[in-house]
Amino acid sequence: GATVALRGVDATFHARRLTLVEGANGSGKSTLLGILGTLVRPTSGTVVYPPIGADRTLVRRHIGWLSHETLAYPDLSGRQNIELFARLCGLDIAPRWEHVADRFELGPFVDRPLRTCSRGQKQRISLARALVHEPCVVLLDEPTTGLDKAGVARLLSIVDREVSRGAMVIVVSHEPE
Repeated sequence: GATVALRGVDATFHARRLTLVEGANGSGKSTLLGILGTLVRPTSGTVVYPPIGADRTLVRRHIGWLSHETLAYPDLSGRQNIELFARLCGLDIAPRWEHVADRFELGPFVDRPLRTCSRGQKQRISLARALVHEPCVVLLDEPTTGLDKAGVARLLSIVDREVSRGAMVIVVSHEPE
């Protein structure tokens, strides 16, 4: 299009490391995640995920993404959204559900239609959905949006665990604190 973004970018991201990409609104942070997440094709250059390679179809099953939008169905419950994604990943639902329900402290709100949940509740459900398959690439776009202090503390703990587990975690934010 007419807007130039991310010209001349050359970056390497590593497993077992948290990378914070900081910048003002409109600086290309979400575009970078779109490219890394295989939803946006760069007009030039390549993205390679060793040892997976550059095949977008193969790479997608290894990505967990929390975006500005929930990427979930508003008329399904939070639980149904998470279970649907787990099924699409070929996972055994019951043990994965128990794990994420505990890990993300998903209370009774998770059984309501997603559209009736608060922004913070939607954020927790979206994070659980993004991580239910234990991806090796974790992309988090402004992950603290809508979270209270306890939610932010939970998120930081989850990010630490993902890094310790061996994931490459990339967080974009205009609020680095």
